[in-house]
Amino acid sequence: MIVEMRYGRQGLEVEVPDEANIQVLHLNRVPQLASPEQTMRESLAAPLATAPLVELARGRRDACVVISDITRPVPNELLVGPVLEVLEDADLKREDILILVATGLHREATKAELVEMLGPEIASNYRIESHQARDLDSHVELGTTPAGTRVLIDRRYVEADLKILVSLVEPHLFTGYSGGRKTICPGLAATETIFGFHSPALIESAAAITGNIGTNPSDIEAWAVARQAGGADFTVNCTLDEQRQITGIFCGHLRDAPLAAMALAERQAKVVLDGPADITITSNAGYPLDLTFYQGIKAATAGAQITRPGGTIIICQENAEGIGNEEYTELMLSVDDPHEYVRRALATSENHIDQWALHQLEKVLRERKVYNYSTGIPPEQKKKLFVEPISSVEEGLEQALAEYGRGAKIAVIPEGPYVMPCLADCRVGRMTVRQMQEECHELYEW
Repeated sequence: MIVEMRYGRQGLEVEVPDEANIQVLHLNRVPQLASPEQTMRESLAAPLATAPLVELARGRRDACVVISDITRPVPNELLVGPVLEVLEDADLKREDILILVATGLHREATKAELVEMLGPEIASNYRIESHQARDLDSHVELGTTPAGTRVLIDRRYVEADLKILVSLVEPHLFTGYSGGRKTICPGLAATETIFGFHSPALIESAAAITGNIGTNPSDIEAWAVARQAGGADFTVNCTLDEQRQITGIFCGHLRDAPLAAMALAERQAKVVLDGPADITITSNAGYPLDLTFYQGIKAATAGAQITRPGGTIIICQENAEGIGNEEYTELMLSVDDPHEYVRRALATSENHIDQWALHQLEKVLRERKVYNYSTGIPPEQKKKLFVEPISSVEEGLEQALAEYGRGAKIAVIPEGPYVMPCLADCRVGRMTVRQMQEECHELYEW
């Protein structure tokens, strides 16, 4: 049988033996919005737990509209366009509106990417700037979190009179779900603050996993930083299906609107298996998420949720931009033993830029093998990434079947980390977002 995997922009056909014991995991079907444009305008006018955006915008000096960078497939043109119209209807001038790209520690957005993300009309007529986490002077210090993290947030956001966050809500490998508060941290945070959010102790926590909020230390820390930053006046949150079509738009309060989006994201992404797989074949969801090996860690951790100890995870990811940014590439190529590196980091609290990604991969490698198919990384570098390079997914599958037998249980996740696979006895498989919210209500009080 042929399975179409998300890979780059074009996809990748993978052939699996017809007699294989295989289960293909897709996102659960949720209806696409019939008219996303109309839903967006209605949600701006009747948001969750706050006043309509036009009322919030009247009399404001200026506005900062925050969007994600190119690594997230957010339909920004559709979401941001109506927001800008409302701001101008409320008498804010274009020169007083800033669109700020929440890059975290990722690179600055290029002009071509801004056109791709926002469309030519918005890209050419509005002021758009990227967050620079390494530029300490461009941040404002706002105290510390209960965990002791020094909070430094982009000055342009902190000093804006009207703060608006636009994000995609989807499963996240260690914060539970993306979007909302994560747009501020790590999106608009300085390097030191991101180090706290990505601390070795936090990454090591068994509660810092996909789909878990409320009791998740990463979720708790993100909320703490967002509070210190003054939150947001308004948020726009969306969910997408496998075709990257919009299934939900939730506008409103920083607490209520993202949580509503998380509930829908959980319903469409969570797939429960009765028992673990011997072999899991997964992608990193194709373009833009599989631009770098750095982002591919998400595929490894998602696969690990359903792969038995001693099993094998096979990842396909294009990696058109290679391993990742300069710091992450240098880190990966300089470490000889990832297990020793993480043990030392946990003992000393030592942290480096994007160390969290190496730590997450190391956690997977403690009990599982990872094969990796990528056409974007030079062969001499592939061998230094702690995964076994393969010339095709089929080659990796044959190697694994030779080890486990032709009757080995195989799980295939074409959409990669956009699916949230879990086993029947997993806490994430039992508790809904709303139940977690009710259990930990104090966290979400604003």
